[in-house]
Amino acid sequence: RVPAYIQGKIGIIERLCGSFRNPENLAYGRDGLPKQLLYRVRFLQTDVWEGYAGPLGDTIDVEIYAHWLSMEDRY
Repeated sequence: RVPAYIQGKIGIIERLCGSFRNPENLAYGRDGLPKQLLYRVRFLQTDVWEGYAGPLGDTIDVEIYAHWLSMEDRY
């Protein structure tokens, strides 16, 4: 459910935005419960866009629900 350009990329959780009703359930007319945690995840532009020519420190932030994240490499 994340944007295609982010799928498979590794980012850093920048912040917890809160918990919100599940948008997938809401889309089907359900109540959206239980609420899901929403995170803002930061990615380096050079990791997202092949051939990115901007400054190496440029980032892009994407808000992603916890159940859409792969947290295999947590430290």
